[in-house]
Amino acid sequence: MKPEEIIQRRVARELKPNSLVNLGIGLPTGVAKFIDEHDNILFESENGIVGLAAKPPEGMDDPDLTDAGGGTVSAIPGAATIDSAYSFGLIRGGHLDATVLGALEVDEEGLLANWVVPGKMVPGMGGAMDLVTGARRVIVAMNHTARGAPKIVPKCTLPLTSIRRISLIVTDLAVIEPTDEGLVLRERAPGVTVDQIVAATSAKLVIDGDVPEMDLGVAA
Repeated sequence: MKPEEIIQRRVARELKPNSLVNLGIGLPTGVAKFIDEHDNILFESENGIVGLAAKPPEGMDDPDLTDAGGGTVSAIPGAATIDSAYSFGLIRGGHLDATVLGALEVDEEGLLANWVVPGKMVPGMGGAMDLVTGARRVIVAMNHTARGAPKIVPKCTLPLTSIRRISLIVTDLAVIEPTDEGLVLRERAPGVTVDQIVAATSAKLVIDGDVPEMDLGVAA
């Protein structure tokens, strides 16, 4: 199983039935592929789609139906398109049950940096600051390292997205929960050891007893 699929499948199991969830651009968008349609989870994109679905099959793209990053997506029957002001009213008004975002860094306090890419011109933070502040739960979905360097660090070196602590980190190696006591290692990916997770993490992890393997919702 590819690292991205591990992350997406595990995040999907965090989402509750009958909830409204924002999916960030890139890797988080793929979470929609692993949701049971009977759970009635509605996905939202801050550019103005409620009822976002997975990327369409090749050749079925509609250039007028995109996510916030401009990537083509699909929509479920009954989906709604709304203007940006209404969309951010949902976000800032606290109506999102969860948001799933990528990250460049997360630190020991559970603070997130995800909008400045070193050495690259970026247009700004987009809706990330609003999402991290407004959603009830903030789930970070990311690879554990970048070019071999840890992304879970003692202190963020990049500008923070928000001063609010995120709810959960899901990577291709582990599930980690930021708490008052620190970053608690909750689960490990299939075939991954605790020692491997510790070696790939520069932040201190709280490890209490045996760490169970992730449930990815697939048959063994």
